[in-house]
Amino acid sequence: MTLPRYRDPDAPVPDRVRDLLGRLTLAEKVGQVNQRMYGWDAYEHAGEGHRLTDAFRAEVAAFDGMGALYGLQRADAWSGVGFADGLDARDGARTAADVQQHVMEHTRLGIPVLLVEEMPHGHQALDGTVLPVNLAVGATWDPDDAVAGAAAELRARGAHVALVSALDLVRDPRWGRSEECFAEDPYLAARMTEALVEGARRAGVAVVLKHFAGQGATVGGRNSAATELGTRELHEVHLAAARAGVAAGAAGVMAAYNEFDGLPCVANRYLLTDLLRTEWGFEGVVMADGTAVDRLVRLTGDPVSAGALALDAGCDLSLWDASFTRLGEAVERGLVSESALDAAVARVLTLKFRLGLFEHPLPPGRSENAGLPDPAELGERIARASVTLLAHEGGVLPLSRAVRRIAVLGPNADSVAQQIGDYTAPQRPGGGITVLEGIRAAVAPGTEVVHDRGCALVGDDVSDVPAAVALAAGSDVAVLVLGGSSARSSDTVFDANGAAVTGAGTPSGMTCGEGVDLADLALPPAQRALLAAVSATGTPVVVVLVQGRPHALPELDAPASAVLSAWYPGPRGGRAVADVLFGDAEPRGRLPVSVPRSAAQLPVYYNGKDHRYRGYVDQGAGPRHAFGHGLSYTSVTYGTPRLSHSCVCARDPRLTCRVTVRNTGGRPAEETVQLYVRRLSGGTSWPRVRELRGFVRLSIAPGDEAEAVFEVGRDTLASVGRDLRLTVEPGVVELETGPASDRTTSVRLEITDSAQNET
Repeated sequence: MTLPRYRDPDAPVPDRVRDLLGRLTLAEKVGQVNQRMYGWDAYEHAGEGHRLTDAFRAEVAAFDGMGALYGLQRADAWSGVGFADGLDARDGARTAADVQQHVMEHTRLGIPVLLVEEMPHGHQALDGTVLPVNLAVGATWDPDDAVAGAAAELRARGAHVALVSALDLVRDPRWGRSEECFAEDPYLAARMTEALVEGARRAGVAVVLKHFAGQGATVGGRNSAATELGTRELHEVHLAAARAGVAAGAAGVMAAYNEFDGLPCVANRYLLTDLLRTEWGFEGVVMADGTAVDRLVRLTGDPVSAGALALDAGCDLSLWDASFTRLGEAVERGLVSESALDAAVARVLTLKFRLGLFEHPLPPGRSENAGLPDPAELGERIARASVTLLAHEGGVLPLSRAVRRIAVLGPNADSVAQQIGDYTAPQRPGGGITVLEGIRAAVAPGTEVVHDRGCALVGDDVSDVPAAVALAAGSDVAVLVLGGSSARSSDTVFDANGAAVTGAGTPSGMTCGEGVDLADLALPPAQRALLAAVSATGTPVVVVLVQGRPHALPELDAPASAVLSAWYPGPRGGRAVADVLFGDAEPRGRLPVSVPRSAAQLPVYYNGKDHRYRGYVDQGAGPRHAFGHGLSYTSVTYGTPRLSHSCVCARDPRLTCRVTVRNTGGRPAEETVQLYVRRLSGGTSWPRVRELRGFVRLSIAPGDEAEAVFEVGRDTLASVGRDLRLTVEPGVVELETGPASDRTTSVRLEITDSAQNET
């Protein structure tokens, strides 16, 4: 018996797609571009295991197939899935196999289903390893394979596609989803995005990058709101990470909720077709964000037209939408061509073939993931490398193990839930290490560690502050753990897409996360009161900010001896913080975002347009701490950057930039040397203050020096030209090196349009 062409594993993928597409009915085509069902509704608890639901069987039967199933193993307060009825690692793989077998055995053509899972910082499933949030990864300035181990976990449990936040930038830290961003800077975000795509691909997982495009630039930091981006700003700032991810082999991008130039991204043909497919040559899948297609009914007046609008713009796969299920009607009514539907179906089928689902549809098991990093150990390493020393006066750090008594205070001192971020599954009791527990494990025998919460995370109740002050007054040092929380709970109110619903107050104590935007970036009143009262005791105070966004840090009347930021460092984050506090690890973190003094001075990102604005009358324009900032326990000096050429040709601008860094202190230096470009003249648009274009990590022993070497080429010097394409433009630039964006030393470089002047 001759196999159909699409069943032949040796046939080229385009041939297999063409053959299968030709066999599909209109209804079956519509089924392949739909992802309507919430995955947790596909199974139910039964006895000692789980079984597929009638609702799942009906969904498969409705279109004689299923394109994709989202969140089969998702667990959190929104889905309502927990340890009592959800899927752990063993049951998850088994149920994924059941889903796949049912779809293949009970449909005419037996097309496997894509199993899609959230992996913003680890697989969002019961017993899935939780990594530090993206902002913590960005603070490491180390684009390592941060997701390879987590992707291997996801694949072992039967999933194929990981939804990963990567493309958004923290341009307004009032935005609740700031924790999902790598940085405020496009270059740093692009390098991190490349690494995560490559790491996931090594584990056999397809990555869909979200969100495309410009979602981090919504007006007022308001979730899912409009943007006021011009096309040039979009290209100069908000597309770099997407370009890098596509070049690295991302399988898909997710169309964002926000609008660009008056049209929501999911209906924006310029973004999804003209730019992404025609100009960039992207051949992967475009997935809608949750319910984004149904929102288009506001424009079109009916769901059939809404689905047609999104499909025609370039959206291939829906997420929880009803509108896409009616694409058959849209074709029959002439609202969209069947060829447009065929193109979307072909991209979905291509992904299934390239993932090998027709030959290997069932979960592979963990044996195939040997050699990939252990995600739990990786998470702790990332957390340790991300801790950022923002301020340090008086040499109180690293803490001495000879101290008699340490007071560990504050609402974030002893809460795993408040240090792991949004998009996190329930954790088993005892599975994490809080800052309090990390300090208790790190101190010498005989050192007393006392603890008091001092105040709640939110609100202005200061009734518990005196007890905390008393403990601080009787201690040698006070570690005050403040900040925010994205922890969801059963009484959090959710929107249809899983975002927290905010009204007049903060839901369930959340101060960050999807749907939790802030007008004021200051710490809540009770936390500020606790800090002031503890600082007034005269006991040295070390502030640790466990947070998912940069909180505003004004000048304090009673300043702390040291301030550290630990961007939601994950379940083991408490040990990572303790390692840095006691000097078992050097503070390596560098700011991936600028820290404002107040929300009133926003924006404070470092790479704004260089119009020489001096600030408001009542506040300066500069941030409290600049992008790239981070102190260490030693001292370093930077030499002047040296160029191999002082003049290069725009057509082939190759040169080397070197800078010598010396460790003048008594401890090892873990230094991140940063390279910036600052345009002085030339170019087709107004220049930015400076732009990050490289970074190098140096480990330098006390008294030694090392050289950072940057290979400067087209990627370093390119800017967005008049045609919105990257090009090297003649003019004069400065190449700047230093430890932060506000502490650089520069050297001039001339870029000419003639090779004859090259020196």
